[in-house]
Amino acid sequence: MKRVLLGMLICLSCAGHAQDRGPALLHQAVHCLAAKRFLPPSKVAEGTFGYLLDGKSYPGEKMLYVVEYPNPSRPDGFVFTIFVTDHDERQDFNIQNNARFTLSMDGDEGVSFVNPPLGGTWTREHLVSAIRQIEKQSRVTLPMKNLLAVDSSVSCEAYTDPQPKPATK
Repeated sequence: MKRVLLGMLICLSCAGHAQDRGPALLHQAVHCLAAKRFLPPSKVAEGTFGYLLDGKSYPGEKMLYVVEYPNPSRPDGFVFTIFVTDHDERQDFNIQNNARFTLSMDGDEGVSFVNPPLGGTWTREHLVSAIRQIEKQSRVTLPMKNLLAVDSSVSCEAYTDPQPKPATK
């Protein structure tokens, strides 16, 4: 009985310690958002984020919705749509959408977009749904220092990347 209790205490201690560092997937996604210059310039030491991992909207693909709260006491932020693909020992983060939003009674389900997202109604509805779900969760504080440090386990892409020019004949 004592061994079972000791084992449970060790597991709880390890789980608590892992949560102190914040979710690794979110940290890697925020690294890519910073690397691709999607995060607005800030002099704060820590950033406040929320996230939702969606494996249903695009069957066979993992999509990560990330919300950045520039000022945690205000009801607005930036929402990002990021596809996450696992390759061997590396993860690819492909930023496919971003929009600035505010929580208000005027918008869809209490969300209004200051800068509308790319795409149509389906995209907008999924972003609103993700924001509403993220709002119900605890926010995560991440250190902003060293976000641009090279991480060889992560590859970052974005829809804003320069596209190769088609070959001319």
